[in-house]
Amino acid sequence: MRLLLLSFLSCFFLTTASAQDGYRIEVEIDGYNEQELYLGEHFGQKQYLKDTAYVNDDGRFVFSGEEPLPGGVYLVVMAPDNNYFQLLITEDEQRFRLKTEAANPSLTSEFENAPDNTLFYEYMRFLEKKKPEADELSKAMETATGKEKEKLQAKREKLDAEVSKYQTELISQHPNTLTAAIIQANLPLTPPEYEGSEEEVQRKRWMYTRQHYFDNIDLGDPRMLRTPFLFQRIDYYVNKLQIQHPDTLAVAIDEVLAQLKPAEESFQYYLIHFLNEYARSKIVGMDAVYVHLVNEYYAKGLAPWTEEEQLEKIIDNAKALEPLLIGKTAPDIRLETRDGKPVNLHDVDAKYTVLYFWRYDCGHCKKSSPDMKAFYDEFKDKGVELVAVCAKFTDEIKGCWDYVDENEIGDWMHLVDTYHRSRYMKVYDIKSTPQLYILDKDKKILSKKIGAEQLGEVMQRIMEMDEQKAAEAESSNQGK
Repeated sequence: MRLLLLSFLSCFFLTTASAQDGYRIEVEIDGYNEQELYLGEHFGQKQYLKDTAYVNDDGRFVFSGEEPLPGGVYLVVMAPDNNYFQLLITEDEQRFRLKTEAANPSLTSEFENAPDNTLFYEYMRFLEKKKPEADELSKAMETATGKEKEKLQAKREKLDAEVSKYQTELISQHPNTLTAAIIQANLPLTPPEYEGSEEEVQRKRWMYTRQHYFDNIDLGDPRMLRTPFLFQRIDYYVNKLQIQHPDTLAVAIDEVLAQLKPAEESFQYYLIHFLNEYARSKIVGMDAVYVHLVNEYYAKGLAPWTEEEQLEKIIDNAKALEPLLIGKTAPDIRLETRDGKPVNLHDVDAKYTVLYFWRYDCGHCKKSSPDMKAFYDEFKDKGVELVAVCAKFTDEIKGCWDYVDENEIGDWMHLVDTYHRSRYMKVYDIKSTPQLYILDKDKKILSKKIGAEQLGEVMQRIMEMDEQKAAEAESSNQGK
């Protein structure tokens, strides 16, 4: 029900500029006996305190400042339990008075010199009035059957229509208000009626939702940054509505950022958010999104807020990661065997090559050794070659061979680079060990940076996918 979908109105924030000099908000709360009152705001996905007011001799709290507040819906937070109610700050409503009751602010708040706040609370009261009826209908429909259920359904549709009419008229009659913008932004999407199988209908509805998801929200409106719903909506669009593949996600994020661009603060917030999210991601392959964001925005001067030193680090990091993205050909490195025979990675003749960087004094590497041994025993006769590179140099290399002998893991290919001439630590961006890469016969990266305990499962899945592709290709050729 639209009524229930709009229950979000219990907390909001929006922002805009103000032409007035500073702000002054007087608040009087009957039944509130504390000495302090707080003003808070949403910013992205978090909430922050903006101001603190102390009770004066008239029993009022006055929030004031020389600079105007960013427009939006702020939280007035009451001590000691952090109960709160909301009020609107707009370009024209920076200086006003509010009187309410601590027990029920939503029904008792009265404003002076704040028409948008008055409109907002009228709408809140309308919803409060309709909510008991909606709850009663929902509860009755849980057990109703037959004609009784049809009657209840008709009543619910009538209630939905009444709420929808109120919303539509409010938006039409007060198009420039913050209240209208909030309601408009949260109107539900109504996909067309599709025909076909259940699977086809679901796919078409999903595609429609993706294409029209932001129809009712102006992402270029800077006020949207300080709402509790915008972050959730953008996060859902990127992480739920999109196929979770780096290329698809990069396109979706580009679309969001393009719409956010007119709102400079919003653009900055979400570009930083996405960069950090994919920098921290533990999901294999998602570093491609990070590299995309750096190349398309930071390297092109579209993040001017970034300090020069930090910008250089971000760009350098992306340059180090780019050659190692899934689908890229793994960089060739020249190594050597125990007896000094040179071996180039690209010369290893195998359907699959597992490249394993390790150290004998690395605790995680020691824990990985039994898993690596079990993996090799299972896959050595299935076209898989295991190339283990001990990340030690000069006189420390002796410890590599001692560890191999002591742990009886000499069955697979063990290599070193005594003087680090190949610079593989930098080439493969090895900041810690162990590090694992799975390569195909052409040495293209299929997977990487997985745990040794996952290696067998991932390798099996890759082989099955390749077998399926081969079977499909053969079937296609026979059909011709």
